[in-house]
Amino acid sequence: MLLADFGTSYCKLWDTTTVTPLLIPTKEIDQGLKVDLATGHNGKRHANRYVNELTALARGGSVLIEADSYTLLDCGSRDIKFIRSDQGKIKNMGWNTECGASMGFTIELLERYYNLDFAAMQVPDSSFSVTCGVLGMSHIFDAVVGGTSEADAVAKFVKGIAKNAYTFAGSPETVYLSGGLCHNPLFVASLASFSCKVVCLGRFVLLQGLKATCDEQSC
Repeated sequence: MLLADFGTSYCKLWDTTTVTPLLIPTKEIDQGLKVDLATGHNGKRHANRYVNELTALARGGSVLIEADSYTLLDCGSRDIKFIRSDQGKIKNMGWNTECGASMGFTIELLERYYNLDFAAMQVPDSSFSVTCGVLGMSHIFDAVVGGTSEADAVAKFVKGIAKNAYTFAGSPETVYLSGGLCHNPLFVASLASFSCKVVCLGRFVLLQGLKATCDEQSC
């Protein structure tokens, strides 16, 4: 069974006869690729069967998270989404495609443009008010013009993105984090700075949700 999460910047492919999924830049995906089951913004083009991203996220969370009550926050290249479970039942969910626009993509772009090492950067005391990754870049440019270092300006931007995501998810005491930003130390530390315990689940939570769907339906 070939499963796929077709993200904006990266595609995650999993041949379930193997142990480890593959991470491939979206621009390198063969446009003729067909998989058995997919999710993600471009999944319908490449799949024989498609599962909604929130459904895949919820099912992946139920597989990976032992607690019955939790908040699962997915931060991707283009948007943010969350699932809140209470005693094993989904109580709330949300999907922000506008105010979360290109947030992960923008952070990665800034890292490369300014040649930054997020693992070596400290969480700043303050943050910019950022509701959109693309539009929020103006805060960085203005700060740099005003004498703030590029690294400090980007750090405030990243913390602003983290605050927006945290607030959108309902400001939980513990957040289970899914998506590529699990691997961004500054973003994770920024989330934790809001007195929040952060448990990183990695990039492949939605693939786990697809696998659970297959197991349930005997694909």
